[in-house]
Amino acid sequence: MGRARAGFEVAFDLLQQGGGSKCFDDDGRLKRTGTVWTARAHIITAVIGSGVLSLAWATAQLGWIAGPAAMFLFSFVACYTSSLLADCYRSGDPVLGERNITYESAVRNILDWKKEKLCILAQYLQFLGVPIVYTIAASMIIESVCSHTESDKSACNMISDRRMIIFGAIEIVLSQVPNFDKLQGLTIVNFIMSLTYLIIGIVLSIKKVKENHKFKGSLIGSSIGTVTETQKIWNCFQALGAIAFAYSYFTNLIEIQDTIGSPPQEARTMKKAMLVSAAVITLLYMLCGCMGYAAFGDSAPENLLAGFGFFNAYWLVEIANLAIVIHLACAYQMFAQPLFASVEKYADRKFGGSRLVTQESKIPVRVFGKYTLFGFRLICRTIFVIVTTLISMLLPFFDDVIGLVGALGFWPLMVYFPVEMCIVRMRIPRWSTKWICLQILNGACLIISIAAAVGSIAGVVQHLKSRKVLGGA
Repeated sequence: MGRARAGFEVAFDLLQQGGGSKCFDDDGRLKRTGTVWTARAHIITAVIGSGVLSLAWATAQLGWIAGPAAMFLFSFVACYTSSLLADCYRSGDPVLGERNITYESAVRNILDWKKEKLCILAQYLQFLGVPIVYTIAASMIIESVCSHTESDKSACNMISDRRMIIFGAIEIVLSQVPNFDKLQGLTIVNFIMSLTYLIIGIVLSIKKVKENHKFKGSLIGSSIGTVTETQKIWNCFQALGAIAFAYSYFTNLIEIQDTIGSPPQEARTMKKAMLVSAAVITLLYMLCGCMGYAAFGDSAPENLLAGFGFFNAYWLVEIANLAIVIHLACAYQMFAQPLFASVEKYADRKFGGSRLVTQESKIPVRVFGKYTLFGFRLICRTIFVIVTTLISMLLPFFDDVIGLVGALGFWPLMVYFPVEMCIVRMRIPRWSTKWICLQILNGACLIISIAAAVGSIAGVVQHLKSRKVLGGA
């Protein structure tokens, strides 16, 4: 009986690892069944977020020439470097090579462990920064709703703070759901919510342009006089960071590609999906940014939908706001859950045999031992949500924070690592034409990221000074 069982286990193991299995892929995991269509849906869902609401404001800082040009260039860079990243899904042979199922594993296997550490740092900054942005965005939505019904602005600010705390409490509850970011149907919900508020924003902008009987705005954006020359420079830099944030989705691309079935080759399918998705996203972003700017001109709000506070069909704005809140609540967890999993995996590896997280302790604390891991998870995730909520309340400056987070994630994740992996994987000779072109792209994007970060930090400082002055008054 034992020999028969052993033989069955060996046969089952070979079935898992065999390339010809109908149930398992070459790495022993369940067969991936994703297609080019599911990949497109995942990509569009990953890209479209609250950052799209700031594109009208970003265009207002840059003007009719530089604004659309910047959005197009960011889209082109994102599409090109994502194709480089798609080729990094497998190490070595593009068909039979080892799969890199996460972004950091691709960096580790193609580059080295030092670069992996830098990649993890950049990702963790995104995992921390994006939830902060989403919390601030939720606060702005609540404030815009309050401003429509209340005449006392200070009362709206207080209500907004309370609602921000409530939003954090909701996230604490959602954070306790294991693998919330991988729940079946979550992608569909986020996809529907994203398109709902994006399309409503575009439609309302077009309607407002029609009511104005003209396209507002200017070729150079906000004019000197309404803002100082220094503020104009900082605002333009912040605008670049805001646009960069709108395209901050590189942390998810490898995971999306890991859902695609083969044949054909995963990289080929991913490139097809990315090409169409980039075209759709660019069109929607252009419409949102340009029509929002045409509707409001240089006074375009940080949050596009906040500008329709007194729109006669306010129920439509409320639908959009509800869709935003639902999307933000879910998207918050999609960025936070990978960080939770990483911290808990490290703690389990480091303290797995201690009283801290053990589930099967044989010491006198065994009575509550099976609950300690849940308690550790509850404490860690609650602390994370509290920290992001407090930071959001202390720095509720949407355009500044979104620009800073976009700047910190754009260059390393969108450009540097894909370019470096491409050079190593393709063995591109140093000082060759292709190597020089890739390094020019790398350097130019680094300069843009630095400028966006500096402008955003300057904006935060300026807002803090204004707050102190108002508070002192």
